[in-house]
Amino acid sequence: MFRHYHTPAAERRRLFARLIRLARSRELVVIRAGARCGYGAAGVHGRGRRTAGLRTMPVHSIREALRIGGRVDAVFVSPVHPTRSHPDAKALGPRRAGIIADAVPAAAIALGGMDSARFRRLRGFHGWAAIDAWGSE
Repeated sequence: MFRHYHTPAAERRRLFARLIRLARSRELVVIRAGARCGYGAAGVHGRGRRTAGLRTMPVHSIREALRIGGRVDAVFVSPVHPTRSHPDAKALGPRRAGIIADAVPAAAIALGGMDSARFRRLRGFHGWAAIDAWGSE
């Protein structure tokens, strides 16, 4: 997922184009956060206007999971564990995150303090995503 909300616009466009090229060469999917999908992205993340492709949404509680409506291809359940990117967010923990994953009407992706070892211990998830973990595996 490409976010980079605080990156200046010109730099963000260059970074996005570079990421799209890299993702295509590795057969990876890029989802863009924000109002529109963006050239080359496979879809959009969030409650913004759906343009085409995949749609993902964030889910942080059972209440949010039960309110998801419309076509959603995947949800990011977070934070499963404490995370540096959101240090003040209370972690759900594996058990509560699993309950939320079972309640969503789409593929559940675990996010927040994740790595491959933690993912193997989870139940009910289709995949995991991370920021910091990619430098260590």
